Amino acid sequence: MKASEIRSYIDLELNPERAEAKAEEERKAKSFAVRFLKFAESKSASTRGVYMQTYRRMIAFAGDELQKLTFEDVTRDWIGKFEAFLAKTAPSKNARNIHLRNIRAVFNEAIDDEITTAYPFRRYDVRPVATRKRNLKVEDLRTLFDYPCEEYAVKYQDLFKLMFMLIGINAIDLYNLKKIVDGRVSFNRSKTHRLYSIKVEPEALEIINKYRSKGWLLDIHDRYKNHQDFLKKMNDALKKIGPMKRVGRGGKKVREPLFPEISTYWARHSWATIAASLDIPRDTIAHALGHGGNTVTDIYIDFDERKVDEANRKVLDWVLYGKR
Repeated sequence: MKASEIRSYIDLELNPERAEAKAEEERKAKSFAVRFLKFAESKSASTRGVYMQTYRRMIAFAGDELQKLTFEDVTRDWIGKFEAFLAKTAPSKNARNIHLRNIRAVFNEAIDDEITTAYPFRRYDVRPVATRKRNLKVEDLRTLFDYPCEEYAVKYQDLFKLMFMLIGINAIDLYNLKKIVDGRVSFNRSKTHRLYSIKVEPEALEIINKYRSKGWLLDIHDRYKNHQDFLKKMNDALKKIGPMKRVGRGGKKVREPLFPEISTYWARHSWATIAASLDIPRDTIAHALGHGGNTVTDIYIDFDERKVDEANRKVLDWVLYGKR
């Protein structure tokens, strides 16, 4: 033993209370549940909420036993049984994968911190399953953009257009935009926390000016409690856009939605799909969507923003004016 180790050993022998506190500290460090909660707490509010959903599902599965588990106890077999439990209420593999990826992220951090060497995901499949594309074709977008919808829905129609023109910006990032500087909106993307900058094209600026706010870029920050309230009401309105007629004595509204499953996220998927159809390079599309990686190259070499600006202009020219 080193001299420092001998000193620490004797100190703990002479001070039982300190030894007990140290043992408790070591137990907590190896506790899977404690580390999971600590990891969740380090995330942004929205991401933390997703991790806490996973934690609640683990509590439902393991009960009080969850608090006793070390990382070594969370084996491949435990993960398999947990997924089987999830399948009872979440038949979608991709939905279950969210919880599994959250657990995996906690394991990765614990390994980096040398808390454990256990890794139950080495041969456990957490790959996403291909799903139906959530995008609109060019003709569909033109129909949606020009549709004479009800007065209350015009604003949501405009904001969906704006999201598309800002390269599929997420609702939370749109909600939190503050100003335009040098013809661009710049923000730290909520999902990745990476700095992101988008050129505001004239068509987008026209919509922004229509819904300007004093303290924020758009008045949606003044009119809704939070971005989730805005997102829910916008998605509900988008799903109702389409022909409407009144029937019966009470004049009940009966709608035939143009796109009954649409959501704000379709703006992002649609932009990417149309960009690919215009032969815009994959790496340009990735950077336009804020999907740049964390490699040394990504960190030290700034991607030429002009490529993204040109790509967005091409997409807008094709969708809005039919110019290729």
